[in-house]
Amino acid sequence: MKSFLKVVLGTMVGIMLLMFLFFMIGIGSITKMSQSNKVTVKSNSVLKTSLGMLIGERGQENPFEELDLPVNTGPVGKVGLDNIKRAFAQAKDDGSIKGIYLDISGISAGWAQTEEIRNALIDFKESGKFIIAYGEGITQKAYYLASVADNIYLNPSGILELKGFGAELSFYKNALEKLEIEPVIFYAGKFKSATEPFRLTSMSEPNRQQVKQFLGDFYDNYLEKVALQRGKSEENLHDIIDNLKIRNAADAKTHGMVDDVIYEDEVYNLIRQNIGLDDEEKINFVSLQKYIKTLSNSSGLLKDKIAVVYADGDIVDGKGTRDNIGSERFKNILQKVRRDDKVKALVMRVNSPGGSALASDIIWNEIEQFKEKGIPVVTSMSNYAASGGYFISCNSDKIFAERTTLTGSIGVFGMLFDLDEFYNNKLGITFDNVKTTQYSDFPSSMLLSGDLTETESQIIQNQIDQIYLQFKQRVADGRGLTMEQVEEIAQGRVWTGKQAMEQGLVDELGNLEDAIAHAAQLAGIEDYRESSYPRQKDPIQQFMEKLAGQEDELVSTYISNSQFSKIYQQYKSIEDLIANGNKAQMKMPFSIEIK
Repeated sequence: MKSFLKVVLGTMVGIMLLMFLFFMIGIGSITKMSQSNKVTVKSNSVLKTSLGMLIGERGQENPFEELDLPVNTGPVGKVGLDNIKRAFAQAKDDGSIKGIYLDISGISAGWAQTEEIRNALIDFKESGKFIIAYGEGITQKAYYLASVADNIYLNPSGILELKGFGAELSFYKNALEKLEIEPVIFYAGKFKSATEPFRLTSMSEPNRQQVKQFLGDFYDNYLEKVALQRGKSEENLHDIIDNLKIRNAADAKTHGMVDDVIYEDEVYNLIRQNIGLDDEEKINFVSLQKYIKTLSNSSGLLKDKIAVVYADGDIVDGKGTRDNIGSERFKNILQKVRRDDKVKALVMRVNSPGGSALASDIIWNEIEQFKEKGIPVVTSMSNYAASGGYFISCNSDKIFAERTTLTGSIGVFGMLFDLDEFYNNKLGITFDNVKTTQYSDFPSSMLLSGDLTETESQIIQNQIDQIYLQFKQRVADGRGLTMEQVEEIAQGRVWTGKQAMEQGLVDELGNLEDAIAHAAQLAGIEDYRESSYPRQKDPIQQFMEKLAGQEDELVSTYISNSQFSKIYQQYKSIEDLIANGNKAQMKMPFSIEIK
């Protein structure tokens, strides 16, 4: 029997080793294949652009993209906003590219990122080359992008979504009451609505007011820019949207929002006419993803550098992951950059709704030391630079934002959860403790054996108030404002980029390239190279780390990119609040979804 078990065990181990060996050989083959599979752009080509894929601030190569594997929707393989803009800029002067075909059924970018892509397409049009857009169903955000095209076409059975803007928030107060879980909430700023889902069943009036105002600015921007590109008045466009006059494909054509209602093969015939092909000739399409591979990654031999640090995600304590802003990791990155004598300026690219107050202050301090050393600091804001995201931006020499950036939210909150009755009444679990001092179990993110005393509550509220005061002082010092002026625009209130500029929180509307150019101007340099941080790992290394359990992201990222993404993101936000409830948080209003 023992011999049999040894044979079985040995066979299993051997099979596992062979599988691992074949896997490693396969990985090596894929790596070699990806390195040797260079993209050649044929003459008379058309850049086929679909933006429904996952779009991040920076591109991440996916060596498995040609294979039908679940990893294709995982954390590697993200198309970067940086590469999309570079691709359009290169295509503008590329003699082999005759135009762009926009497959515009959807777009996964945020509103500020969409604005940057749209501006890059407008710049491409200066070449005189065509842009043709087509969709089987066109969302409101996708149409904003498509509006710059020379012609927009819609499938005869498709729909164009033009309905105006709305924001949807989820509230959990009633659910918590049913579970007998009581949130204990502390906050500073009447607009600081991140905790409202736990203490209310609908929006407070201050929150409703701020949401209405920033949505109004989004809508005004939409009307202005779409009307301009489609040759309509803003009043006419508003009438079409306000009365929901686009209810089917025919309506879209009748009201001049699309040029025709046709099928994709008919669109291809129009493209053939544009590039001088016969009806049966094949169009040389090159996908955006493949065209990006033709971009030069050479940083050149220029000595002077401008460091571009991408701060993308929630701000968290400790090392964090590559999908958030860990204070320890970014402190080390910024220190390394600051010690590099070749770095003449720092550009912070911030795309963050905020997070830990402590982590935000640690990063703020590292940025402050650049200024003390005489190195100019410029911030470029993406979709969000709110609360903690604004905290790490406010001491920059100059701040750029897109009009549809959400920023501000200068406020602080903390939250505990009283789970005593939940455990006792729902699960039959009780707790008791022994303490050497009256505060030995204080604070905790969960209250399990008794309520907070009045003194303990006051201690926490005082801490929140003190951090809020520090936040306002940081903004006042960084922006050259008085504390009274900051108080007027703080209170946790969220602003669009345009509104923030009017209030003195932002200096200028512009993109990352504008920020880099201004940083060079402040540094007094003309010839320089850009150096981006955090450094990106080899994609094969990233994948192997995930398989080895060094990063617990593969499953969570797969879910977050699936049809369960909305529920999953809400779950993660709640989990984060519970885990960090006893820590002061600088975070923008909870789970705002702009439609």
